[in-house]
Amino acid sequence: QVQLVESGGGLVPAGGSLRLSCAASGGSFSNRAMGWFRQAPGKEREFVGGISRSGGGIYYGDSVKGRFTISRDSAKNTVYLQMNSLKPEDTAVYYCARKAIGYYSGSSSPPDAYDAWGQGTQVTVSS
Repeated sequence: QVQLVESGGGLVPAGGSLRLSCAASGGSFSNRAMGWFRQAPGKEREFVGGISRSGGGIYYGDSVKGRFTISRDSAKNTVYLQMNSLKPEDTAVYYCARKAIGYYSGSSSPPDAYDAWGQGTQVTVSS
């Protein structure tokens, strides 16, 4: 069974950058699309972005377009989320998720399209 482990979160001032990593082990990764989500206290989970199996198709949520970049390294079984120009409203717990077989695109999909989730990493942006 795959295990997803996020890392790289922390406290950063507004305008700063962070790079999150999501390392997969114990299951398939390279043949699966992946997604990043976030959830702030009292708010619904939000789609941040996703990447297709090949890495050729990348999608972003409207609130992060132009600031965040998703990439993947299949040799390392890792997907990344580079976050630049961070804002206080980016403060949240960030989760990576693996899409189930049959979901090839990196676009946002209903929760049941994802069959594995990481435990999350906290990102806090100070004003």
